[in-house]
Order: sequence, then structure tokens, then C-alpha cells
Amino acid sequence: MLDIADMWDPKFDIKKHDPIATYGSCFAQHIGKALDSRGHNWLRCEPAVDGMSPANLSRYGYELFSSRTGNIYTTSQLRQWTSWAMEPKEMPSEIWEDNGRFFDPFRPNLEPDGFASEAEVKRMQAQTLSAFKASIEKAKYMVFTLGLTERWRHKTKGYEYAMCPGTIAGEFDGSQHEFSNMSFQEVNETLQKSVDNLRMINPDLRIIFTVSPVNLTATATQNHVLVASAHSKSILRAVAGQMAILHDFIDYFPSYEVINNPLYRGTLLQPSLRGVNPFGVHTVMQTFFGALEGKFGKAPKNVEPNGLSGVDPGIIDDLICEEELLFAFGENS
Repeated sequence: MLDIADMWDPKFDIKKHDPIATYGSCFAQHIGKALDSRGHNWLRCEPAVDGMSPANLSRYGYELFSSRTGNIYTTSQLRQWTSWAMEPKEMPSEIWEDNGRFFDPFRPNLEPDGFASEAEVKRMQAQTLSAFKASIEKAKYMVFTLGLTERWRHKTKGYEYAMCPGTIAGEFDGSQHEFSNMSFQEVNETLQKSVDNLRMINPDLRIIFTVSPVNLTATATQNHVLVASAHSKSILRAVAGQMAILHDFIDYFPSYEVINNPLYRGTLLQPSLRGVNPFGVHTVMQTFFGALEGKFGKAPKNVEPNGLSGVDPGIIDDLICEEELLFAFGENS
């Protein structure tokens, strides 16, 4: 299995100085770190205050992506962020309150103890929208990891939450909140709209889509979680692949296939068989950089002493992943 090669034929010759923005589901957090460890120009347009510890950088959503959006799991969430970046006034005014602290419905895990006021929530939203737009404007490439088709949204207003209201903060209201599992057509349409928005912000932007290899840990559908996971990933994979076929400025990178190919016999997964272990992350990154070097010529490597290309085995389990929290609810439901 270690002899498997040539899984990706990259379209773009990515140079180390080329600015790259990264966003998407929790697995996407690995990509920025790997780019950074290799000396690539990974954009971080919303820096933290000086002196924050590595643990707090992660806890408060800094240096996970190119701005402090938190995880963007679905194509419709990406469409929201791109639309709001172009028209900040369109961002919904809804804010959750809990014991005198205030939470952003679109990034409820961003400030673990909540914000001090509604005004602070709005200020931080405006700051991130500006940073998100700046990262797209500056980027030559954007890598986006598609994660889920399942989503929660406002019934009448149509906007989407980062996760089910009431899980981290807020309160679930069946008259206002609804579950939706996106169809192939919905995923295709919202991803195309996202691409249109991104290219309006930066007409020269090139995009690399990939699908998160992390399987669902819980589902709000009536299906078994294994069936629900296969359904979701199949739709995302098909749409992302089709986008790459139709557009010369879009490529598809097979991180999902690297991890879940049966030839690997699950050796790249954690013992739970859901998350990706450090060697699995390393294998994905080696596939990415190896393909670039093989096609366009070798570049100097900056590999961490542990040989895992910027991946610290001690923090693999510390990815900020709201979807993991659903497992705690699923155990007793």
C-alpha cells in the first residue's frame, strides 16, 4: 500500500511564494499547518493578539483557517460567507444569549465563554468578514474542504447555522429551526454560486476542492450513520469532481480517497475508525506535495523533525470540530 502513487495530477504549479487561503470542515485545519511547515505562503488575515499560547490560539479560532470563520462544513455555508463578505449588511442580526453572555449563531464555538455584549458579537463578525474577503482578494489559490450535506437552518429566513441551535448555545425551537439534508442539486447549485462569488471578489482566483475523509459521527436523518456518511460524501465527491471537470480554474485533490481507499485497510484512521491518525494526515500531505514536485519539479522541503510535515501527533485529537459534539448527544438519544 505504501507504493501507491500518482493519485493526483495537479492542474496548477503552486510556488512557495504564491498566497494560499484555506477554509472548510475540521480536516481542513491540517492543510494550512502543512503548507506553513513547508514554507508556503499560507494566508492568515485575522491574526491574534501577541502572546497568545498555542492552546488558546486554537481554542479561540485563530490560525485554523485564513480568517476566523470557524469550520465551514457545507457548500451553502460557503455561499453565505461569500455573500456576506460582498454585502456585510446582509448578515443576519440573530444573536444567542445565555446567562448574560452572547454567542454568534454562525460561529458558536468561536468564543467558548461567549461575548460580553451583542455589540461585541457584531464587531467581531464585521472584523472576520473583512478578513475573509481580504484573504480571497490576496490569494492566488484557495483550498476548500467539503465536509457535510446535513445542515440546520432558520425555517422562514432560510439562513444556515454552524450547527443545531441548542448544542453549544442558543435554544432549539421547532417552529423556527429545521433540519435539511442537501440534495445533489442543492450542493451543486450552492457550490457554483460560491464559486461565482469568489471569482467576483477575485477574478483570478484558482480553487482546489477536496472532500473531508472524516466520516460522520452522528446523523439527524433516519438512516444508519454509516449509510448517511456514504450518502453525504458521495454527493460532495461527485459535485467537487464535476466542478473540476467543467472549470479550468478548479482542481480536485483526493484526500478522501487517500484515507478511505480499501487498499490501506484502515491503517490511516484512528482506533475509532472515524478520525484520521497522524500518519494518515502525513500521507495526505505527502500525496499533495509529492504530486506537485513530481509534475512541476522539486522544491526545498521544510519537514518537521517528527517527519509528519507540520502535524504534531499530540494535537491531532484537538482539532476544533463542532460535529464531534453531536456524539455526546447521540449516545443518549
